[in-house]
Amino acid sequence: MKIILIGATGFVGSHILTEALNRGHEVHAIVRDLNKLQVKNPNLSLIKTDIMEENELQDVFNAGYDAVISAYNSGWKNPDIYEDFTIAYASLINALKASAIKRFILIGGAGSLEIDGKKLIDDPNFPKEIYKGAKAASDLLDVLRKENTLDWTFVSPAINLIEGTRTGVFKLGKDSPVFNDNAESKISVQDLAVAVIDELENPKHIKEKFTLGS
Repeated sequence: MKIILIGATGFVGSHILTEALNRGHEVHAIVRDLNKLQVKNPNLSLIKTDIMEENELQDVFNAGYDAVISAYNSGWKNPDIYEDFTIAYASLINALKASAIKRFILIGGAGSLEIDGKKLIDDPNFPKEIYKGAKAASDLLDVLRKENTLDWTFVSPAINLIEGTRTGVFKLGKDSPVFNDNAESKISVQDLAVAVIDELENPKHIKEKFTLGS
């Protein structure tokens, strides 16, 4: 498939890039700095664009693609992460809706996952240092749930997202964390990438959220 990838230089996006290329997909990575992405592959091309600029995105999307995958994050230490995240995704969604692309997969956070009907971000013990970013992703999910034009999928990682290995072995869930036999909610970033490309190739969660754990 011919896909747009946003956030290809980040912790999650770089592994999605690897997984997509290894499966033979044609990846067009949107980047602000062409020098930041050093991966060389005949199926990879770079597009210099600022996703905050809706008109620029529309020009890119009109070139014709099968899907957009976004692992965008403006940085957990960014004091304006909530505002930047919200503006970027508003630009991205508007540009998508103005194009012929309908398939949209984005990686949110675990903060919107629920235990006993309560979102993790609403727990008073939720880590304050990542609250703004997690809240932005959770609010974006609420926006998407009212969106009928796009075939969107919101991917929530497990509570603990770690650097590990690619096993391809994990369980899927929807609104609640997936716990293993040791009562842990965790997934390697490599297996998260597997799940994202699985969903791209074989859609099972159109207009809904899913999560996973191993």
